[in-house]
Amino acid sequence: MSKLPQSFFTRPDPVQISRELLGKNLFTKIDNILTGGIIVETEAYNGRTDRACHAHLGRRTKRTEIMYRQGGVAYVYFTYGMHHLFNIVTNEEGKADAVLIRAIEPTEGIEEMMLRRGLDKPEYRLTAGPGVLCQALGIKREHYGEDLQGNKIWLEDQNLNIPDRDIITGPRVGIAYAKEDALLPWRFSIRNNPWVSRAKANYEFSNNSTKQE
Repeated sequence: MSKLPQSFFTRPDPVQISRELLGKNLFTKIDNILTGGIIVETEAYNGRTDRACHAHLGRRTKRTEIMYRQGGVAYVYFTYGMHHLFNIVTNEEGKADAVLIRAIEPTEGIEEMMLRRGLDKPEYRLTAGPGVLCQALGIKREHYGEDLQGNKIWLEDQNLNIPDRDIITGPRVGIAYAKEDALLPWRFSIRNNPWVSRAKANYEFSNNSTKQE
């Protein structure tokens, strides 16, 4: 099967790209070991309009600088002092959009992924969630800026088409600070897939503020 071309990632709408990534395959080849699986959950981020995006309103830092590159490279960052998160930069150069890969259904290198995760069986905790996904695939900060046309991290289309009726949309997770933007239905997942993360984005509104449960 062929890699997703860079043109897939340079399109202008990160929401559309995020949705269309469901059913695509994400692979890594680290230490010469192939691991990967089917993307089952994603989130979209828009640098110009979305307060949840790290590059909102043109914010440029050492961490976010890669987001201003032409789409098709990896944006990997470390959070909560314990998790790496893997994002795909999208749009044309200067437009700072991205898609977070939240979960995959493991298909390749499962034994190696179990070793990396310290698990003795291929259970839900293997790749269901953006932090454990990176650990299982061996993705770290050293892969920040990795070209997704290369041979360390890449995506393939293996002709698995997910019908609209099987795609669930909802608000993203862990972004209560984004206020009303936290409610945008920009998280996508495959209905009834056991590898989708169980994280919920539940919010209460009080005095025009947003609080994540």
